[in-house]
Amino acid sequence: MVEIGKRLRTLRESIQVSQAKMAEILGTSQPAINRFEKGQAAPSVEIMRKYADYFDVSMDYIYARCEAPQGKLYEFRPKITADKPEIKRFVEMCFDPESPMNEKLKAALIQMLEGGSSK
Repeated sequence: MVEIGKRLRTLRESIQVSQAKMAEILGTSQPAINRFEKGQAAPSVEIMRKYADYFDVSMDYIYARCEAPQGKLYEFRPKITADKPEIKRFVEMCFDPESPMNEKLKAALIQMLEGGSSK
């Protein structure tokens, strides 16, 4: 809670705005802003969203999950396995079946799609 308060205070002070003005911007009271910044009270989710939107920072940053204002970026990578029919069709279309390297190339492509390193 204290770390969140420090982040909120740092954000507010970075634009040289008083607690009273910040309260006006966020639609709350100055005493509430003071309690948030001291870690004595937790802002509602709505207030936290308003902070994030106003300062254009992520909730990850406000919650001190990271040091970067844009937050942690998660990259979704679906599990790709060679036994899926659509993957089999894709791999078969990629290479000439008459090529002597056909099977090795297909195996390398499948390994790359699965996230492994090629040998």
